[in-house]
Amino acid sequence: MQETRTDIETEEDIRRLVDTFYDHVNQDDLLGPVFNGFAKVDWEHHLPKMYQFWSTVLFGSMAYKGQPFPRHLALPVDRTHFTRWIALFTQTVDELFAGAMADQAKQKATSIANIFQMKMGLWATPLVKP
Repeated sequence: MQETRTDIETEEDIRRLVDTFYDHVNQDDLLGPVFNGFAKVDWEHHLPKMYQFWSTVLFGSMAYKGQPFPRHLALPVDRTHFTRWIALFTQTVDELFAGAMADQAKQKATSIANIFQMKMGLWATPLVKP
């Protein structure tokens, strides 16, 4: 019998999502080296910030205080990295949860990735044609 997935409803659900997602990131051949090699992420410090970030994004908790974009600006990434990040995030949500909040998490993650790409100049679509 297949396990029924519930929606993202609690802070514990956020922790489960974030922990599982970053487990996937750490095992990924493309993203793992960026996080662990180049950025040398201190996971003990980073994961609680990610719990707060996603709690703020999904539940409006206002637990996260900060600006995530500047830390990402120096990373050696391109659109391929963002595509993989979105795919892993979506896969993780779908693996663990189902429902309106799960759908919203995937949509928010995609929007955030797209905004970061635009700010980093990786989406070079001119607004005004020369």
